[in-house]
Amino acid sequence: MRINYNGTCQFMNSLKEEKIDILGLPLDKLVNVMQVQHGKGPFHAEALYREVFKKGGGDIGHAPEFKGSPRLWSVLEKAIRLLPGRVEKTIEEEGLVKFITRLSDELAIESVIIPMTRHNTLCVSSQVGCKMGCKFCQTARMGFKRSLTTSEIVGQVFNARHLLGHDIKNLVFMGMGEPFDNFDAVMTAVRVLNSQKGCDIALRHMTISTCGVVPGIERLALMNLPNIRLAVSINGPDDATRSALMPVNRHWPLAALKKSLDAYPLPPRGVFLFEYILIKGVNDSREHAQALARFIHPLPVRLNLIPYNPVTGFDHQSPSDEQMHDFAQTLTDKGVFVIKRWSKGRSVSAGCGQLGKI
Repeated sequence: MRINYNGTCQFMNSLKEEKIDILGLPLDKLVNVMQVQHGKGPFHAEALYREVFKKGGGDIGHAPEFKGSPRLWSVLEKAIRLLPGRVEKTIEEEGLVKFITRLSDELAIESVIIPMTRHNTLCVSSQVGCKMGCKFCQTARMGFKRSLTTSEIVGQVFNARHLLGHDIKNLVFMGMGEPFDNFDAVMTAVRVLNSQKGCDIALRHMTISTCGVVPGIERLALMNLPNIRLAVSINGPDDATRSALMPVNRHWPLAALKKSLDAYPLPPRGVFLFEYILIKGVNDSREHAQALARFIHPLPVRLNLIPYNPVTGFDHQSPSDEQMHDFAQTLTDKGVFVIKRWSKGRSVSAGCGQLGKI
């Protein structure tokens, strides 16, 4: 099997049946498939995982586990489906890379590789469009098309590593869509990406961001994954302000959201990540900052303060640097840990809230 330049698969023989969607299978499921369908077990399943996720799947048939079993590989070659999607465009700005992936039904998603000091972070999408309707978000303005499959979620990491050549160490589910509106596919992708035999991305290097879907927070709390990081997009310190910006607040207002966070099993010294997009004249006053501090107390929170990135149809402005500093200082004075996140990728529509203008 060979991977061509656009991330699709080329088989030496014609593929009549697609039986093993390897990007969408946790290792234990692949072991079961190998046992039931091919009479093999963990030895060969782990070899497949290694060749695909660590090496890109370019020469599986020559791996030691398959080179001596040409008949087995002949069967597997016809059964394996490796379809991460076709990367049709990349756009770069000062080391940041946004890439557009065309899916099998010709819908498209965007993902962003963000260079950090010691690693690269990949911002992963979970849906084509979004149902949540956040006013400041371009993805919401394209409407909801469909949720991604596990394979399409994992495929973004596969393409970033093996097609585009970036060493991805950190994942944030903060791209297009609401991850908890596609809970099962996202959490299966987490299992695939976390496997040491495959992508080997530690749970502590994965962050799932929600706009405040309380049932999703509650489901995640029951999964015994304490090291995965939970981020919450807040953007309003009171129900009136937040509901005007984020319709989700009408279903799960701030009191319900805080109750779910109070009950969430953080690990020792663990914190929640809060995201607050500062919009001039909307949620940027000193009173807003004081109310936000009251809402946060006594939750352990690191707050990312992000200036609004302009999107189509939401006629508001970004705050000045002085307004960012003043808002952050008010929170700091109230004991809130604040990180000011200056916009990256704004000029190529890759900043926070800008994905989806495809």
